[in-house]
Amino acid sequence: MADMLVRLYDLPEVSPMLEKLLAEGIEIRPAIAPEKFYVVDWVRSTFGSVWAGECDVAISNKPSSCIVAISNKTLLGFACHEATYRNFFGPIGVCEDARKRGIGKALLLASLHAMHEQGYAYAIIGGAGPNEFYQKIVDAILIPGSDPGIYKGMLKSSR
Repeated sequence: MADMLVRLYDLPEVSPMLEKLLAEGIEIRPAIAPEKFYVVDWVRSTFGSVWAGECDVAISNKPSSCIVAISNKTLLGFACHEATYRNFFGPIGVCEDARKRGIGKALLLASLHAMHEQGYAYAIIGGAGPNEFYQKIVDAILIPGSDPGIYKGMLKSSR
């Protein structure tokens, strides 16, 4: 899967989405250290160990670069940036029961806005997929020659 490039200085507003979700009882915010093992375990069981590894690193960043979606003390989704490489976004995931509610879009935008606040003008979405999601929401473009990109030769579990 190829990488994609996003202009961070031209992002859609995220505040209206966050307010709408909050009115529905869904909070979007950075994960904090005491939640680390709960969040990482949830990501591992829901999406696998590769994403759990990236999530672990993102939560350990100062400030945390793992954004979570929570409702009634239940984790619904997450998005990370600055996990595998600086200026890289990903991974992102929303549990199947919570999809099609705008949570993924809000997580993506909250994370990308945080990257812009860190001083980045552009972000790279590593190994992006589905591309249409990123193209539609943030006008991301494919980076030619970026497949397999940073994940080339990565160790993987045989389990």
